[in-house]
Amino acid sequence: MLRAVALLQALRSPSPGERQRAALCVAEGGAAPVPALAEAALGETDAAVAGALRWALARAGGAAVGPLGEGLRSAEPEVRERAVRALAEIPLHGATALLEEALEDGDAGVRRSAALALGVRGVARAVPALTDMVVEGVNDVDAADALSALAGDPALAERIAAGLRGRLVHGAAAAPGRLRLVQALAGIPGGTAAGALADLSRDEDRSVSRTAAYLLRSRGA
Repeated sequence: MLRAVALLQALRSPSPGERQRAALCVAEGGAAPVPALAEAALGETDAAVAGALRWALARAGGAAVGPLGEGLRSAEPEVRERAVRALAEIPLHGATALLEEALEDGDAGVRRSAALALGVRGVARAVPALTDMVVEGVNDVDAADALSALAGDPALAERIAAGLRGRLVHGAAAAPGRLRLVQALAGIPGGTAAGALADLSRDEDRSVSRTAAYLLRSRGA
């Protein structure tokens, strides 16, 4: 009990180094209540300490899901995003369900973090948010990678490609947006993606058209 009290005090220390050492100690089997560990993670602003706390929570597994879910109901977007990042490291169904709820969050940063985590887990509901990220140029490389991973399912690959192609008309008229769409289509197999690249190979912007043409050649099209 004394050891647990000492760890809790260290987690609340004003020194980031001491907080990080306490988090690592907990992860290695130190006795600290998981709710207190989650509370520390939800309030942590230092990147290194936050990473150590997320690791400790991931090792706690299912016991951490409930306390982190409480963080998703915080009025502060920063707290909700920290909860999403911690849940992303817990490969359990309960964590995935909470991440899907976060796709409806009112804050764009929370939605994007949830979409990236769900894309890695193969959850199709993340596709619209990931497509938005590509179009908007926010973590677009990570979003394109997540879409590529989801496109391992042929039916979903066609749906992803159709969504990207639709943005050419409705959401990404500027050349930089079209170039990002080309780059995202590179990782999507199937006829719809190839058709979109064929359209883009005739784009008025040379960077867009040449990149699309190169990708078509690499597909043997």
